[in-house]
Amino acid sequence: MPESLTPELIELRDACQTFAAEHLVGSDSSAETRANIRAAAKAAGLFGLTQPTHSENTPTQLALCVARESLAASNPNNMDSVFGPSAGVLGGVTGALAKSHLEPLLAGEKRASFGFTEPDNVQPTHGRVTGDQLVINGQKSYVTGGADADFVNCLVHVEDRGPSMVVVDTDREGVILEKKFVSLDGSHHAAFRFENVAVPSHHIIGEAGQGLPKAMRQIGDTRLLFAAQASGYMLWVLNLLKEHLTAADNSGEARGNKDVVRWQYANLRIKAFAARSMLYRTARLADQDENIVNEAMACKVFATETIGEMVDTSIQLVGGVALVEDHPLAILYRKVRGWRLAEGASDVLRLNIGRGILELDKGRI
Repeated sequence: MPESLTPELIELRDACQTFAAEHLVGSDSSAETRANIRAAAKAAGLFGLTQPTHSENTPTQLALCVARESLAASNPNNMDSVFGPSAGVLGGVTGALAKSHLEPLLAGEKRASFGFTEPDNVQPTHGRVTGDQLVINGQKSYVTGGADADFVNCLVHVEDRGPSMVVVDTDREGVILEKKFVSLDGSHHAAFRFENVAVPSHHIIGEAGQGLPKAMRQIGDTRLLFAAQASGYMLWVLNLLKEHLTAADNSGEARGNKDVVRWQYANLRIKAFAARSMLYRTARLADQDENIVNEAMACKVFATETIGEMVDTSIQLVGGVALVEDHPLAILYRKVRGWRLAEGASDVLRLNIGRGILELDKGRI
């Protein structure tokens, strides 16, 4: 449970709450402000939490969940400036690829993106090794973070080797940026087409043919990230709603004195309690090296659906003022709506959980 934390995790939780209050809440989105936040996060030891070093001080999944939830509980601006870029699928690479891409990524000198999704009516992105080069053709319809990326970690079906993760620099000849787009939450993505793009064969990450497991591991980690941030936003929504419902309306009576309102509020608290319990239990299982594929999917589905319901219900209870585009609830509604589709749509993940249990006998659900 969230209450059963070690002294070290309590210290981390409190430090994140303080950091959010001092550096994030009310901050603007200027480049200077974001740079100052990154500097403060490095000084506070938060920036490197997402960049494990294989030392004894490597943060656990539970610590990452505590940090993300505690920051999100303030519904702050610029939360994405607190943590450094994670290695993602580049974790563990060595040699030339580590020098050219992993090290600049971790230092914040290069931006990575993730290319997995393709149009339904095209051949999967494919490649053929010729000498010391891999020649790639295909399309990616939704490259996460691709609008401003220096390179794409791209799933490519390599001839005679199978699906592989490949690093493709966005300035390579034959890499065509078809469009940039902004999703509902304000994040920037892109669609790319690859026409005879030649990259060094050492840009294949790890063993050829292991791309799909690598991609799914990154997606799995991101699902817990979504669940942790959703859990933090739940805490913020519940506090906002409590303040609203305990305040008096025009008649002088507390807004929460009506049974139907109390029922709605209690129902949200029940679901938040369940979502946080799932999150913390799953993080602990991950730290025990258990396979949490099903559990991470369940956390992501339940947490993202719950925060969506909570914000929607809160807007209904607060009233029309919450529909104004700069109201915190309206902003949060736009931010979390896309999460039910990101890294696996809720309906698809439900099907995958069912398959994991009935066909593979995996997980604890």
